[in-house]
Amino acid sequence: MVTFFALLCLSIAIIESMAGILGDGIILAVSASSCIGSKTWSPYDMIMISLSSSRIILHCWNTLDFLRTIFFETSYYKENFFIASKVIFTFLNYISFCLWFGACLSVFYCIKVASFTQPFFIWMKQRIARLVPWMLLTSWLYSFAAAIPFTLGLYNEHDNFTAPLPMTNSSAMRTTREDNLTLLLYVCNAAISLPLILSVVSSVPLIWSLWVHTRQMQNNASGFRDPSLEAHNSAIKSVCSFLILYITYFTCLLLLLSNTFSFFSDEENICMVIMAACPTGHTLVLIWSNPKFRELTARIWHHTKCPLRTTSM
Repeated sequence: MVTFFALLCLSIAIIESMAGILGDGIILAVSASSCIGSKTWSPYDMIMISLSSSRIILHCWNTLDFLRTIFFETSYYKENFFIASKVIFTFLNYISFCLWFGACLSVFYCIKVASFTQPFFIWMKQRIARLVPWMLLTSWLYSFAAAIPFTLGLYNEHDNFTAPLPMTNSSAMRTTREDNLTLLLYVCNAAISLPLILSVVSSVPLIWSLWVHTRQMQNNASGFRDPSLEAHNSAIKSVCSFLILYITYFTCLLLLLSNTFSFFSDEENICMVIMAACPTGHTLVLIWSNPKFRELTARIWHHTKCPLRTTSM
């Protein structure tokens, strides 16, 4: 039975997902329009198209999953749908906000913006445009490769737990099944930890480089408003907010995949609300930090206000 608190959390998560679909649609429209008619796609646009499109799919799936949970609770644990839901949820999270595409964005920011003089870093900066397509392709392949053993392990463990235990050695067999499930969770957690490490390793040097450069610009400032200084401060806030949202999302995802909380518990519902809010929050940060995204958002807001004014008159 869906409690009032669970229904409230699911409703909030649906609203957050719908807002995320709108925001990612703006990013996708701007990035795709920049690539249409161009012979070469910029690495940033390729990452934005991949990130925003995967998030739209993730938000749509989460919305459908939330609605099914509310209106068709009794059929949620049917074998085929339960396994498909878990696998699709895991795969979309692998490639969308929390994991690989987010890690690709962090690596791209670090290489393009940070000012380090190490030979390897300079070599990466010169070749980042050619490396981005391979990074995105590797993200897809890694996600598929990680989802396959998770799918097989989840299917086998679902059959094992739903099958009746024989009377002989029942305690030993139950212990073996629990050990297998624990091993599956450890493997899954290890798979999703790699892009998090990559994102943190790339974000921390970037924040340090921006902070040092900002301090130098502040010492040399003449007292007038400096657009470059404001751009650096905006970049620091953007990267820091993304890193906080990334780690928060990863923690909630780890708790849900590890089955730490019981089904429809208050803790699980709060995790779902947070996981729906983090991608939407990062989308808003991306729109706020990019003038092209802000321009389209302002135009849409202007066009939505005009009919309202006409109607009120």
